[in-house]
Amino acid sequence: MADDIRCLVTGATGYIGGRLVPALLDRGLQVRAMARTPEKLDDAAWRSQVEVVRGDLTDTDSLATAFAGMDVVYYLVHSMGTSKDFVAEEAESACNVVAAAKQAGVRRVVYLSGLHPEGAELSRHLASRTEVGDILVESGIETVVLQAGIVIGSGSASFEMIRHLTDRLPVMTAPKWVHNKIQPISIDDALYYLVEAATAEVPASRTWDIGGPDVLEYGEAMQVYADVAGLHPRRFVVLPWLTPTLASRWVGLVTPIPSGLARPLVESLECDAVMGNHDIDTVIPRPPGGLTGYRDAITQALRENGTVAKGGRRHLVRFSPAVAQ
Repeated sequence: MADDIRCLVTGATGYIGGRLVPALLDRGLQVRAMARTPEKLDDAAWRSQVEVVRGDLTDTDSLATAFAGMDVVYYLVHSMGTSKDFVAEEAESACNVVAAAKQAGVRRVVYLSGLHPEGAELSRHLASRTEVGDILVESGIETVVLQAGIVIGSGSASFEMIRHLTDRLPVMTAPKWVHNKIQPISIDDALYYLVEAATAEVPASRTWDIGGPDVLEYGEAMQVYADVAGLHPRRFVVLPWLTPTLASRWVGLVTPIPSGLARPLVESLECDAVMGNHDIDTVIPRPPGGLTGYRDAITQALRENGTVAKGGRRHLVRFSPAVAQ
């Protein structure tokens, strides 16, 4: 039964983790939330319904305590934007998670990774995510790796980059990746798959791609955002020589995304981010109401942020620049 399953959510102060906890509770699962600084969760609406523990993926002693008695561990922590060498730190963290999970007798690990094409030269961010997934899958612990692209929701770093670039730049110089294909997924659909991954029957440890119903170019995604937000269509001047370093500095100038986070995100746009495998439905049925389309996901995200369109013009109700990973 669902209420007998004990779940640990690592990275509970992050964008996905903070929303996953109440979604798991709604599903009737028992939840323990792990954070480097547990005090950051004091004001969470769900705080009284969960056990909160301190834990750091680089601190094996803290993991032994946090993992004890857990059936499912959600791996939602990454070092992008917080570590000088996030690739090495993430590989070390993955090995620490495997060791702690084995010691605690954890039944399943659920890891959220990123969409990427097979055989392509990946950015440091995507290559690191892939390496972590491989470490988990090969660990001998039952592992479900869900690979998602851009998550559409107010506060998601990838969505905030689209929002701020489109809001502030009617005409923008852009790298060639504005023509790359993306397959966004709404935050609600991403959370649905994550929650169901706790109890889904899987044939073996492996990766499954998840995404929304729409595939579009990155530039098209910004145009759809502009239309929903009541802005005039945006114009792009594509500069093929604009490197990821220059592009990330440009993103840093016009968005609140820290440079340490902006560069890995920008580098990841150098390749398409669409579903490569489409058999997630064989282990997790689609959401009861169906997958959320990109336009509807944008509309919902703007409502969450307090931004609505009135008479073809944008009306800002309130502004929250919070950008979470």
